[in-house]
Amino acid sequence: MPELMKLMEDWKGFVSLSEVKKPEGYENRLKETIDLLTNAKGLPSHRHEFMLREALTTSDFPYLFGDVLDRQVLAAYKAVDPVWKLFTRPGTTKRIYPNIGGYRFGITGGDQYLAEVAEKGEYLASDRAEARYPIYVKKYGRQFDISWEALINDDLGALQDTPNRFAMAAVRTEHRLVTGTYCDDVGTHAAGNLYQNAINEDVLALTIANLETCVQRMSAFTDVNGEPIMNRAKYLVVGPALEFTARQILTSVTKMWMDNITRAAESAATLFPMPTSNVISQVGLQLVVDPYIPILHADAPGSWFLFADPKDIAAMECDYLVGHERPEICMKASDKVSIGGGAISPMDGDFATDNVFYRVRDVFGCNKLEWRATYANIHS
Repeated sequence: MPELMKLMEDWKGFVSLSEVKKPEGYENRLKETIDLLTNAKGLPSHRHEFMLREALTTSDFPYLFGDVLDRQVLAAYKAVDPVWKLFTRPGTTKRIYPNIGGYRFGITGGDQYLAEVAEKGEYLASDRAEARYPIYVKKYGRQFDISWEALINDDLGALQDTPNRFAMAAVRTEHRLVTGTYCDDVGTHAAGNLYQNAINEDVLALTIANLETCVQRMSAFTDVNGEPIMNRAKYLVVGPALEFTARQILTSVTKMWMDNITRAAESAATLFPMPTSNVISQVGLQLVVDPYIPILHADAPGSWFLFADPKDIAAMECDYLVGHERPEICMKASDKVSIGGGAISPMDGDFATDNVFYRVRDVFGCNKLEWRATYANIHS
């Protein structure tokens, strides 16, 4: 019975069995199911609520199952690489939102410079402070059901790649969540935002000079006691519109700039090109192109971000539920059995409608940690 109750919860939103056209004698064979639908046993309302959704059939794919002479299935789109794993910290947690899955604590103090102690003087106490970051994960998923007839008629195999498509959907979901966490999180650090104007957020365009400025500002961040920290920017994250600008900046050995020089033969200052070394290409910045920046922040597609190595100091942590560190793709077991009592393949569909059900579940969360580990320029 617990398994049946779970099944009822999972089928919320479907079309009821009373709406399905049934052959002669069908009611007798499904008496127990009908009793359940009519709540003959007086189940609680939250247990009794469920519907059967109409299955996808061949009529939903007029092109795929149309009567044509030459047919081919083109390659599916490929999901982009999860580049966010480079500049985020991985983690796990034991609870799902709205419960707090756990906390990450930052301890400061006790490691600042030592005060001078006079002869017979007292040793001064060292203060300690802590910062607490709550961790959340949420459940994401989708279902796909299709009729047994559609699978039989699918001679091209166009509908058999559902598991691969669900895996792609999970990759895209995680990527959108991570980019959405950092790409427009401007506010105050006291309120938990990653970026605060005039501290680690600006509106500068991506140029050699501006990149040098922001790398220097990020390196100058100190801890709460004013001590310098290992906070060198390692990753330059840009959208597709800035990819080649960023590559030019990071790979050019020299840069050209114009200087005002007054020569004896000329009466006014004239601009002349002055080659000089491009030192920003020597600091080891790694380029990361995040294609979701212009999608999730359309009014500022020219935004660019700096991130420290998450092994040193992490701006974000991406967490999975313990024991569910990968997207889970499954099929609904068929509730049919053969006359001899043997189990039937899930590909043969369920008893009532011959529907074949797929489902994907991904329990994931992107959580903000230390603002000092990143620097943003929100630019149009």
